[in-house]
Amino acid sequence: MSSKVNELKNNLRKLGQEIPSIMGAFGNFNKEVVKEGVLNHKIKELMALAIGLAIRCDHCIRYHTAEAVKAGATRAEILDTAGVAILMGGGPVLINTASVLFELLDELEVK
Repeated sequence: MSSKVNELKNNLRKLGQEIPSIMGAFGNFNKEVVKEGVLNHKIKELMALAIGLAIRCDHCIRYHTAEAVKAGATRAEILDTAGVAILMGGGPVLINTASVLFELLDELEVK
């Protein structure tokens, strides 16, 4: 896992120690949303990644790329997801995809 993703997860754990009721509730909500259902976990993480790209949230991109990879997403699936985000978000999403996402995919050694 990328050092930046590890740092983000550590910071989220620290936040959980500071505001446990809020982070606990959010964590439970997150688990409920991304669990297997009509859509599988990998698809849900790819959707979250597309939204992260579209709203240009670097931390969201890092987190959901790593989670998508853990769920079995390939580089090709992640880049196809990025294509949808670029379609929906235009030029700013293109720039984030070219910088943040490629850096992360290479760092995570996603094939």
